[in-house]
Amino acid sequence: MLSIDEQLAVIKRGAEEILVESELIEKLKLGRPLIVKAGFDPTAPDLHLGHTVLINKLKQFQDMGHEIHFLIGDFTAMIGDPTGKSATRPPLSAEAIAQNAQTYQDQVFKILDPSKTKVVFNSAWFNNVSAADMIKLAATSTVARMLERNDFEDRYRSGTPIAIHEFLYPLVQGYDSVVMEADIELGGTDQKFNLLMGRQLQHHYGKKPQVTLTMPILEGLDGVQKMSKSLNNYIGIQDQPNDMFGKIMSVSDDLMWRYFELLSFESLEVIAQHKQAVEQGENPRNIKVKLAMELVARFHSTESAQSALNDFETRFSKNAIPDDMPEFVFNTEMPLANLLKEAGLVPTTSEAHRMIKQGAVKLNGERLDDGRQVFSNITKQVFQVGKRKFARITVAN
Repeated sequence: MLSIDEQLAVIKRGAEEILVESELIEKLKLGRPLIVKAGFDPTAPDLHLGHTVLINKLKQFQDMGHEIHFLIGDFTAMIGDPTGKSATRPPLSAEAIAQNAQTYQDQVFKILDPSKTKVVFNSAWFNNVSAADMIKLAATSTVARMLERNDFEDRYRSGTPIAIHEFLYPLVQGYDSVVMEADIELGGTDQKFNLLMGRQLQHHYGKKPQVTLTMPILEGLDGVQKMSKSLNNYIGIQDQPNDMFGKIMSVSDDLMWRYFELLSFESLEVIAQHKQAVEQGENPRNIKVKLAMELVARFHSTESAQSALNDFETRFSKNAIPDDMPEFVFNTEMPLANLLKEAGLVPTTSEAHRMIKQGAVKLNGERLDDGRQVFSNITKQVFQVGKRKFARITVAN
């Protein structure tokens, strides 16, 4: 096992906050594998690279010899995590939760070692909790304490309803740590309140409080908002190799370094060497290829990564138009911006105009500069937005 200083260096990499670091050092001095907990509610079937920031940190703890408890919150998913939500979330059915939970396990073991990971479900203990027990748990906190959460406070001040069961969520998550006797719990920065509730409840039940470690929220492909499927700025870990490779290559040169820090398993020394190379004139694209190769290989295979690189170089580096692309037939003439939206090349006409203004829209390889240009009577013409999005379009009118 690494020395305490060496472990601290690994733990701190990319981390936002450790509460409390001195307690973490004391736990590391125990010389035993620590129980490291992270909980995931199976509220959606697919994970993206933003989720893996936390899973990567679990992998680092695992590689240092600590005991990883991957908690699937099938019980908490029925409540719905109110974190960051402006309205009460509808509960999921037990069937949907079970199905999503299985896909989570399939996906996380692309990173974690399944033979060294303990998968637990919090329904294992909460299904046996009585109404009286839940009342006792609710009595450990106050409404005032709950309203310290920004999302609850904002909703209360704006008059937006807060359902009583939403107050139970942080208590239930915190009680998980009591049952699991967690030494360390990981979560995103938006989970800080819930993680600290675990410390509070462990103390209440006479147990040694866990150390909480928060990880930053990863920005999506736009480099501004957090990675999210609903914002369509995500890279899914089940994306096809070519799609994953292309999305990573579309990340800005500045954002690339944050992705390296939070997603790559390369050492900080190697990443520093990459930065130095760029400062000395190396094309950032060459470094980005290394990141794309690493991530595609992790979630698919080395062979898939090499194939994706070959495809990328053929399609984009050599300015080739791919043979395989979606085809659309429209029966009425329409302006370019609307055409791009209807073909799914952009989410909105506003985005179409923005991409056109940036010079990122092409017809058969030639740049287009007028979003109001009307197209009619064209047959299987290739429209392109950015480096990766193509569509073959026919306008019959």
